[in-house]
Amino acid sequence: MENLQTYADKFSELNFWDKIKTAFAKAGKEVVNKTLVLYYSLMDKDTPAWAKTVIIGALGYFISPIDLTPDFLPAIGYTDDLTVLISAFGTVASSVKEEHKTKAGEILNKYFGQKDEPLIGSEEKSEN
Repeated sequence: MENLQTYADKFSELNFWDKIKTAFAKAGKEVVNKTLVLYYSLMDKDTPAWAKTVIIGALGYFISPIDLTPDFLPAIGYTDDLTVLISAFGTVASSVKEEHKTKAGEILNKYFGQKDEPLIGSEEKSEN
C-alpha cells in the first residue's frame, strides 16, 4: 500500500464533504460509513496526533481523484479506497469512540434513508 502521507495534502474539510456528496451513490454505504467514522474521529479533540495523521492520509486518499483504481469505474472504482479506509480504521481503532459511530450513522440514515446498526466497530451480541 502506498504511503498515505503523500495524500495528506489532499484533505480539507470542504473537499471531504464534496467527495461524500458525490460518493454516496457510487461508493456505497460501507465506504461512506468508514469514511464518516474516521472523519468524526479526526474532528475529536481527544484523538491523538498520531491517529489524526493516519486518518488525514486515508481521507486524503479517498478525496484524491488520482489513486490506484479510478473512482469512476463501475463496481470496482472504490475498492482501493475501501482497502485504505479499512487499514486506517484498524490502525486507529483504539481512538474511535461510540459517538463517532453514532454521528456517522445519523448521516447515513439521513442520506441512505434507513437506520441500520453501525457497520464499523459494532460487536455482534450472541446469546449463550
